[in-house]
Amino acid sequence: MTSISQFSDVQPTDWAYQALSNLIDRYGCVAGYTIATYKGKQAMTRYEAAALLNACLDRITEVTDELKRLMKEFEKELAVLKGRVDGLEAKVGELEATRFSTTTKLSGVATFVVGANSFGGTATPDLQAQARAIEGGTSFNYDLRLNFDTSFSGKDLLRTQLRAGNFADSAFGGGGTVGTNQAALLLNQLEVAFQQDCGAGVDCGDVLSVQRLFYQFPVGHALTLTVGGKVRQDDMLAMWPSVYPSDTLVDFFTYAGAPGTYNSNLGPGLGLWWKQGGWSVSANYVAGNGDDGTPAHGGIGTSGSAQTGTVQLGYSNDAIGVAAAYTYSKGVGVASGTPFAVLSSSGLSDRLLGLDAGSIHSVAFSGYWQPSRSGWIPSISAGWGLNAYSETSGLYSFNQLQSQSWSVGLQWSDVLIQGNKAGMAVGQPTFVTRCGEACDGSPQDGQYAWEWWYSFQVSDHITITPAIFYLSNLLGQVSKQETGNAAARLSDLGALVKTSFKF
Repeated sequence: MTSISQFSDVQPTDWAYQALSNLIDRYGCVAGYTIATYKGKQAMTRYEAAALLNACLDRITEVTDELKRLMKEFEKELAVLKGRVDGLEAKVGELEATRFSTTTKLSGVATFVVGANSFGGTATPDLQAQARAIEGGTSFNYDLRLNFDTSFSGKDLLRTQLRAGNFADSAFGGGGTVGTNQAALLLNQLEVAFQQDCGAGVDCGDVLSVQRLFYQFPVGHALTLTVGGKVRQDDMLAMWPSVYPSDTLVDFFTYAGAPGTYNSNLGPGLGLWWKQGGWSVSANYVAGNGDDGTPAHGGIGTSGSAQTGTVQLGYSNDAIGVAAAYTYSKGVGVASGTPFAVLSSSGLSDRLLGLDAGSIHSVAFSGYWQPSRSGWIPSISAGWGLNAYSETSGLYSFNQLQSQSWSVGLQWSDVLIQGNKAGMAVGQPTFVTRCGEACDGSPQDGQYAWEWWYSFQVSDHITITPAIFYLSNLLGQVSKQETGNAAARLSDLGALVKTSFKF
């Protein structure tokens, strides 16, 4: 028989239907009493059983002979495959014997950056020369980050990040000594290319240090708790309201348009977020100096904590993301040594708040949209921030001081060649919009920041990104006040090539 359907007395509901079907389809060794009947409920003699078994054995012998023929024909190929399998088994055994952890994954990125600045504008020649003397040379720098991600249950995360680099004295890190002169103080806040997390004027280059150490784990169904000895605010947010790359050029563009609300404060912290159905609520606290036990310049919840508390409400899906956030900050001035992005502004707000930022209330509204497929339409990320300061220092009361910021970033995927990307961003870093008696009238502090870049995807692990950036007014109103020229403006046009190696 060649098909079980040839038997008129065998139905799919019969208990042995599948067994009969397999015997016929695979070996063709089932026979009936007549052409159309099987008589499955009728007893069989030993002679009939012997005849049927003999027929099946003959069929199986034919299959075995065919297999032997194929094995002989592909003997060389099978030997090669066997050798490869043996080699793989040996390598797997070696890896199991030498691996440093069964719970930890290592990933990293090493980055080379070569570039320079060109200062110009309508500022005095002396001021331009001063800027070139501080950051006018071409430099070649590196940044190395190693991430150790450990999970004990499959749902938790212990992250350890080690980092080394030498950008603090680079063309992009403020080579001058903070406080030596006004230009050095303000140019030092121009953190282009990378946020080094070393504090103002501190060169942590060539020293491998711990940059992240925190533990994240679920609490119940929709809650996640984060606690760490060295954690940043964005490590404890359920969603990030921007899809613009965070490792491009001007540091300002990494803060979703609101560097007062989304800041770089780093230290001991605690955070909790709830996320369900696209909606999320996040709350966290970071004490930048929380590892110091002296209340005057350290501790948790003290006047020296350099502390920030953030609450964010957000919604995101594959195409869009929007968020509203509020951050309360206290004691996060330049003097504290804590890198706080709200001070990375053009001159006036740095000058007014450089010694002690006091209390800052910051709000932000940020969001993004991205197309479902690559093409001429880019992803769009935009954000706006407002900061209100509260401080009394010397002769001035800064309770009326306010500043704003905004940015828009565009990114195109698969540009010219699949895998390559291009992008640009424009915005105004934190600039004073109201300052009362502290600046003798209406402030003229704003500057514009631009960046353009194209990323070549050389391989899955190597990317080369040439880029240029432009900052229109580095010193803001300070240059006007110190030079006596209302039109005085110090600008910066810079270029660099960044090469990233990911592993």
